[in-house]
Amino acid sequence: MNPALDPITLALVQNRLDHISHQMGWVMTRTARSPHLTQSHDFSCYITDARGILMSQADGIPIHTGGGGFAVRAILRDFKEAIAPDDVFLLSDPYTAGGNHLPDWVIARPVFVSGKLVAFACNRAHQVDIGGGAAGTYNSAATEIFHEGIRLPVLKLIETGRVREDLWRFLLLNTRLPDALDGDVRAMIGSTRIGAERIAALVEEVGADRAGEFFEAVLDHADRRFRASVSRLPKGSWKAEEPMDHDCFQPVDSAIVLTLTVGESGLIVDFDGTSPQMRGFKNSSIANSTSAVFMALAAFFEADLPKNEGTFRSVEIRLPEGTLVNARLPAAMTANTVYPAHEIIHAIWKALAQALPERASAGWPKTMSTRMSGLRPNGDHYVMHGFPAAAASGAVAGRDGINMIGNLITLGGLTLPNLEDYEQFYPVRFHRQEFRCDGGGPGRFRGGTGCDYEVELFTPAEYSFMIGAIPGGRPSSFGVEGGKPGATTMPTLSLADGTKIHPDNASVERYGPTTYHVLAPGGGGFGNPKTRDPSRVSRDVRDGIVSIAAAEREYAVAITSDGLHIDEARTLQLRRVQR
Repeated sequence: MNPALDPITLALVQNRLDHISHQMGWVMTRTARSPHLTQSHDFSCYITDARGILMSQADGIPIHTGGGGFAVRAILRDFKEAIAPDDVFLLSDPYTAGGNHLPDWVIARPVFVSGKLVAFACNRAHQVDIGGGAAGTYNSAATEIFHEGIRLPVLKLIETGRVREDLWRFLLLNTRLPDALDGDVRAMIGSTRIGAERIAALVEEVGADRAGEFFEAVLDHADRRFRASVSRLPKGSWKAEEPMDHDCFQPVDSAIVLTLTVGESGLIVDFDGTSPQMRGFKNSSIANSTSAVFMALAAFFEADLPKNEGTFRSVEIRLPEGTLVNARLPAAMTANTVYPAHEIIHAIWKALAQALPERASAGWPKTMSTRMSGLRPNGDHYVMHGFPAAAASGAVAGRDGINMIGNLITLGGLTLPNLEDYEQFYPVRFHRQEFRCDGGGPGRFRGGTGCDYEVELFTPAEYSFMIGAIPGGRPSSFGVEGGKPGATTMPTLSLADGTKIHPDNASVERYGPTTYHVLAPGGGGFGNPKTRDPSRVSRDVRDGIVSIAAAEREYAVAITSDGLHIDEARTLQLRRVQR
């Protein structure tokens, strides 16, 4: 680090950047129109320097931001010298514009101080609908990207402060929900305006001529921190893989395969051996796969590691073309932020756990994500994302998994919506949203349990199912150190005539008024469940997370029939026999 840049000022610069990222997020939450943005926060705000290097990100959706610099570097590539103050850029395409998947649009605003480009303020947000073969744009019948909605190369949406109205009309023409899209994109633009103003103020404070030095020093600090963390790993190579057993049309025998090598100069993550791209929409782009790698590494080590590209300078990622992690056009990609991002993260954690076993984590489960769409009684179209049906995390040494935290790729950043608000916004009624009993994988530290969720739809609706693992099939989470996997997804549709349907495939279906019930999956357990503290088991029984029968069967803990107390004598006997 330049000795003239004192560490206190440097820390203040980093914290200011992080605070600005959060401010952009607060603006988005308060001004967006769609509930999946205002309540579930399916967006992420971040800042890059003038080169498109990620400097800061808010606590949003990690899979959005790790590769966020790819989008800005695409802007710099395509527009070069044609970037001016008060321009605003829009993009989404994973093949040409640094996107991860088509529904996630990026708004990027360049920041100028004294006529010099110093940074970009960015917001990547999931749009409620961008056309394509299924409402909500999760078209699980897609076999190529042209089935998945509108593709956006790098576009200049606002030019020197003036909105390109023709382009705006074009965007609204390509969605089933133009009012929602209009309001959400305006909120994105507003959030980046606030971000750009705050960044400019920071640069003026430290001096426009020195801002680049401070930004580089922030990246240097992150690099040193990560190298220090990696130094705890022994030198060597570790191989791992994570299966993908369904391509949206049929069971398959595919896998994410990687070799992680720790050397003198850093890490190499090589995906040689990964299966070829698949027929369905679970193929990944370079930006998305890079995000997944960065997310896995950041989550494995210390929680306070800086979350910028400096952290990963010492990481080399090799993504073979034509595989699940770097698909060729025209492969479909809409599911990729969940699958195969989930499998990439798991495979990296498995490899790292071989090198540093005390940091091992039990597996997070794959779930079935659902979008429901139809008409309100007044004839307006709606699309409802099934975020309330949340899965859970795997356990780690010393700590149970987190109940109902959601998908692995969000790490809790995608929050559960308020059901009463959903009932005001959509023609639905929720009958339950509670912890699933016996969902978490048994272990000395129990896996988190998923949600027991039931919603009634009053009008005919189209269901778009995105399947991560075959419901009721082999567990998608895994236990470690003697722990067991969590329960699998169990979805049920009950039709008005009493017919019950158990979706077991990725598909787009239309039904009349229905009740949709999901038992969301649980995370894997850590350690031998027979060594779990009986008082913890008793508490889980009282909380409805573990049944009396499972307490005895899995944990060798006897609970009285009222569920309130431990039968000490019976428990002692069980543990003598079963341990």
